[in-house]
Amino acid sequence: MTGTSATVEREPSQKEIKLVIGASSAGTIFEWYDFFIYGTLFYIIGPTFFPSGNETLEILLVWATFAIGFGFRPVGAILFGYLGDKLGRKYTFLVTVTLMGIATAGVGLIPSAASIGIAAPIIVILLRVLQGLALGGEYGGAAIYVAEHADADKRGYFTSFIQASVAGGFVLSIAVVIACRVLIPEQAFLDWGWRVPFLLSIVLLGISLWMRLKLNESPVFKAMKEAGETAGNPFVESFTYPGNKKRIFVALFGVTGVLTTIWYTAFFSGLSFLRGPMRVEDSLVEIILLIAGIVSMAFYVVVGKWSDRVGRKKPIIIGALLTLVTLFPIFWAMGNLANPGLAESAKARPVVVSGTQCVTDPFADLFDRTQTSCGQVLETLTASGVSYTIEESDTLGVTVGGTPVVFGDDWLTDGASRRDGLQDALSNEGFDFSKQTPPFTSILGIIGLLLVLGLLSALTYGSVAALLSEMFPPKIRYSSMSIPYHIGAGYLGGFLPLIAGFIVARTGDVYAGLWYTWAVVAFGVVVAWWGLPSGPPRDFDDNG
Repeated sequence: MTGTSATVEREPSQKEIKLVIGASSAGTIFEWYDFFIYGTLFYIIGPTFFPSGNETLEILLVWATFAIGFGFRPVGAILFGYLGDKLGRKYTFLVTVTLMGIATAGVGLIPSAASIGIAAPIIVILLRVLQGLALGGEYGGAAIYVAEHADADKRGYFTSFIQASVAGGFVLSIAVVIACRVLIPEQAFLDWGWRVPFLLSIVLLGISLWMRLKLNESPVFKAMKEAGETAGNPFVESFTYPGNKKRIFVALFGVTGVLTTIWYTAFFSGLSFLRGPMRVEDSLVEIILLIAGIVSMAFYVVVGKWSDRVGRKKPIIIGALLTLVTLFPIFWAMGNLANPGLAESAKARPVVVSGTQCVTDPFADLFDRTQTSCGQVLETLTASGVSYTIEESDTLGVTVGGTPVVFGDDWLTDGASRRDGLQDALSNEGFDFSKQTPPFTSILGIIGLLLVLGLLSALTYGSVAALLSEMFPPKIRYSSMSIPYHIGAGYLGGFLPLIAGFIVARTGDVYAGLWYTWAVVAFGVVVAWWGLPSGPPRDFDDNG
C-alpha cells in the first residue's frame, strides 16, 4: 500500500479509521490551540512581558518570540522524526502533545515583567522553545499516522481533517478568548483573565492523551518493524536516499513555503491588520475571525477530497497563482470596509513629514540605539495607521492638508505624549482614531474577503499531508516530510508576522508587509510547477 515490502496483515475497519481521524485531528486542534493562543493574545502579551513604552516595539517583540518557537520546529522535526521512524508514530506524538500542553500552561503561570523583571521574557522564550520542539514532532506524526491508515483513493480526504485541524486550533483559540471576555469583566480579563486560555491547556492535554492512548500503532510501521525494515538513522538516510534531496527541496519551497505564508497571511495578518492599523473593535475582530475560521475549515476537507481525483499538484498551483493576483486587492478592500474614514481622511488631508534622516529604526529602544527625531514621528504615524509622504528639510515638521502641526515640548522624549499629541492634532483635521464598528454590510464583506483568503489557504494546504506522505519512502517518511515542512513553516511562515511587521514599520505602508508573502509564493509556485508530479495521486513506489 505504501511502498514497503512488508505487508500489512489487516486493513483497518471503518470504525478504526474514524477513531484514527478523530483522535489525531482532536489532538492536532489542541496542540495548535496551545501554539496559537500566544499569537491571538499578542496585544496583551506585549505590554505584560515586553513592556517598553513603545507600542510598535512591544508588538515586534511578541512576534519575535512567536518566531522563536517556530525557529525550533525544525529541531523538533529532526528529534521526533528520528523517534517516529525508529520507535513508532503513536508514542512519538503522545510525547509531543504532552510537552506542548505543559509548556503552554506554563505561559499562563509566569508573573509579569513588572513583578519579576527580565526573568519574565526569558521564561516566556524558553517555553516557546519547548512549544516549537513539540510542534515540530506533532504534524508529521499525526499526518503520517492518518495517511498510513488510509486507502490510496481516500488519502487526501482522510488527511484533510488534519489540515482542517490546524485552522481548528486557531478557531478554538479565538472561541476561548471570546468566551473568557464574556465571562470575565474587561479590566479583569486584561489584568489576569487572559491567563485562563493558557491554563485551559491542561484540560485539553488530558482529553488528547485519553483519545490518543486508545489508538494502535500505524499498520505500515508495524509491518516494517516486523520485517526488520526500519531505518538505521532516519535523519542521515533522509539526505542519502536516492532522489530525496530534490523531494526535500520541492517540499520545502514548492509546498510548505507556499502554504504556510498564505495561511499566516490569511489568519494572523488578517487579525493584526484589523485589530491594529484599522482599529476595529477587539471583540468584533475576534467574532469575525471565528466565523471565517469555522467556515474555512470545511474548505480543507473539500480540497483534500478533490485532490484524490485530480491529484495534489493542481489545487496547489491554482491556489498559489490566485494568491499572487488577489492578495493586495483583498487587503485593500478589507481596509476600505473596516475603516474607510482613515483612508478618506488621508486622501483629503494628506500628511507630509519633513526633516532629515527620515528612516525608522523599530528596534532602536531594544538595542539602545538613538532613533532620529523624524524616525520617531514616522513610527508613531505608522502605529496609528496613518499614511504619509516625506519631504527633505533641515527642520522637523508635520503638516496635515497643508496645516502645520504644533509640536509639544515632550514629543521627542516621551512616546505616549507624541502619540496622543499627533493623534489629537490629526483628529482636529478629521481623522478618527476611535475603535471602529463597521456597518453590518461591511462586516459581511470583511468576512467574505477572509473566506477568500481561507479558500486560497485550503487550495494550497488541504492535500499536503497526503502529498508529503506519498513523496517519501515509508521507512524514513516521518523524518523526510517533517524536516522540510517544519523548516518552511518554522522560518518562512513563523517569521512572517515579524518580517511583515518590520517592513510596515520601516516603510510606513500598512500593506507593504504583504510583499513578503507575495515573493515567497511567487518563488514557490515556480518550484511546485517544476517539481511536483502531475496527474492522479500515486504511492511512493509509483512515483519514485
